[in-house]
Amino acid sequence: MQSKTKLNKIVGTTALYCRLSRDDGAETESNSIANQKRMLEKKAKEYGLNNTRCYVDDGYTGTNFNRPGFQQMLDDIEAGYVTTVMVKDLSRLGRYAPTVGMYMDSYFPEHDVRFIAVNDLVDSADGENEIAPFKNVMNEMYARDISKKVRSAHRIRGNCGEPLGQPPYGYIKDPLNRKSGSSSPARRRSCLRSSRCVSRARAMKPSPAFSRNGRSCLPRRTGSTEGSSAVERKCRRILVFGNA
Repeated sequence: MQSKTKLNKIVGTTALYCRLSRDDGAETESNSIANQKRMLEKKAKEYGLNNTRCYVDDGYTGTNFNRPGFQQMLDDIEAGYVTTVMVKDLSRLGRYAPTVGMYMDSYFPEHDVRFIAVNDLVDSADGENEIAPFKNVMNEMYARDISKKVRSAHRIRGNCGEPLGQPPYGYIKDPLNRKSGSSSPARRRSCLRSSRCVSRARAMKPSPAFSRNGRSCLPRRTGSTEGSSAVERKCRRILVFGNA
């Protein structure tokens, strides 16, 4: 009896690739990862492709192809496990036309991989699709348009005096008006007037403090408390005294 690994190499694995990012705007609900999985699993059964595996990139832009799920799929293609790649539409593969075209026209054929984009009616088994390049260009233009709109919105907010970044450490945004430029002092101990007292009181570093409040932040250094020199630098900032 053949092993499961050997059987997978003979039959071939169908990669169901799902991607979602903030670039998708109002289409987020229809493009949700769960909906993409359901659609691709259903279509795979209709094509008679039963040996499937899902590769997911949730929260990754289509203009960057250095995505963990996508890179894992490429590794499996190089290893010979994947013989078919299926996506909901071409924009799920990516939103940069030259790179998407390279994978469709060169990479997948060179590795004997069948490529299917369900909603765009693209199937490499049916031959070259003349509309696909135009759709790839439109997908790239959509990403560029969204990027311009986001930058424009940030510029307008900044010109209106609305803060675009986070308040200084030790402060929080005004809970009654989070769009206001003013900040309200967070609960701090009276020993903030002395950096030595703050260090002795074991004030938390920004990263652990943000994590404790439910905000994602990558830890930069080990340890969760501030040293006296770090606290002194923060206390010397003009914004900390409310003078700006």
